[in-house]
Order: sequence, then structure tokens, then C-alpha cells
Amino acid sequence: MLRGGALAVLALGCAAAWLWRRGFDPRSWHGDPVLSAAELSRYTGTEESAGLYLAVLGQVFDVQRGRRHYGPGGAYSFFSGKDASRAFATGDFTPAGLVDDISGLSPSEMLIIQNWLSFYTKNYVRIGKVAGRFYHENGTPTEVLRQAWDLIENGQKLQAQEEEKKQQFPPCNSEWTSTGGSRVWCSKQRVLMFFQTESPLLSTRTINILYTWRSQQRLDRCPQEAV
Repeated sequence: MLRGGALAVLALGCAAAWLWRRGFDPRSWHGDPVLSAAELSRYTGTEESAGLYLAVLGQVFDVQRGRRHYGPGGAYSFFSGKDASRAFATGDFTPAGLVDDISGLSPSEMLIIQNWLSFYTKNYVRIGKVAGRFYHENGTPTEVLRQAWDLIENGQKLQAQEEEKKQQFPPCNSEWTSTGGSRVWCSKQRVLMFFQTESPLLSTRTINILYTWRSQQRLDRCPQEAV
């Protein structure tokens, strides 16, 4: 059994992991730099600028090592010097879309932003935070950030459910050959799911008989929808 001290260490480690998943770096709890939006706007990679930064969900990264992408003339230079979290999910790279306003985004869209946050965390140096929508001037998270992570967690749950569904009911398959033409076929689980969804009054025994009959007829079209 774990003694009191070990339990405390374990609990602290679990708490730190939970905070890390939500975007809080335990190493930065003390003296984490907090930039203003105006200060961040100076880091666009031009000769006169102080460096090359961008922000995602309020977290600031030094992207100098990716200068050919984020520097002046780069394909993603519009991300530099600002927090354009919304654009990472919507793909709207106009001035109206390059903003940190994430209101109205779905859990799946927020999950896309979180994936980009993980990408920058893994590949670039995290500098600190930008005060505004996601962090207060003292570096503490705002209610908007808390709500954002709630949406992200919902997105992760939905994604896990979808993966589980795919494992349970594999999608239909298709192939094409010059000699045989096109062919589409489904697993028995997929066929059962179709009949149970479209004809819930049918018994499992009846569905199995239908599946066997369709297999014997060598039908090559998916009974759910054309693929």
C-alpha cells in the first residue's frame, strides 16, 4: 500500500497532468511572462520587430525556427504577432477570421485548435501568455478559457465514441478493377446496424436470415448507402 507521502506525490502528479492537458504548464506557474496584445503585435519577424511570435488559446510561442513559414512572405505569416485561434479551426484567413474569438465553435472545431496547440507545444518554444480573452494580466485563466477546455473535453469524448463505433461497426469497403468493375461490400456488423436502425421492429433472427440471403445473392451494393 502507498503511504501518505507517496499518495500526496501521486495526487500532485495527477493534478499536474490534468492541468497540463488543459494547457497550463506547471513549469511556468512562477514568473510566466504575460504580454499585452500590443506587445505581441511587435513580433512579426520584420527587420524592425523584436522577434517572431504567435499565440494559440492565449499561449505564446516563438516560431523563429519556422521563419520560412511564419516570417514575412511566408505562407502562414498572417498568424504572426497575434492570437488567431479561430482561424485554426475555420480556415478563414481574412482579417475578420484571424481573431481569438472562439464563440460559436463546436467541440470538434475546438479539438482542432487543441491539436494545433499540442503541435506548437511539441515543436516550438513556449514563451508565455498574452493577456486578453484567455488570460488575465496576472496570468490566470479567464472563464472563456475554462469554457474552451470544456468544449475540447467534449470533443475528445465524441471522438472516442466515434472511434469505438467504427471498431464495432466497420465501414463498408469498395474496390475497382478493370476486369470486374466496381464492387462494394459491408461487414455483417454494418448490415445489422443498418437494419436495426432502419427497421427496428425486425428481430435479430430475421436480420440474420436477410443478411445470409443477400450474401447468397452476391449483391455487391452496401445496404446502408452508396459508397
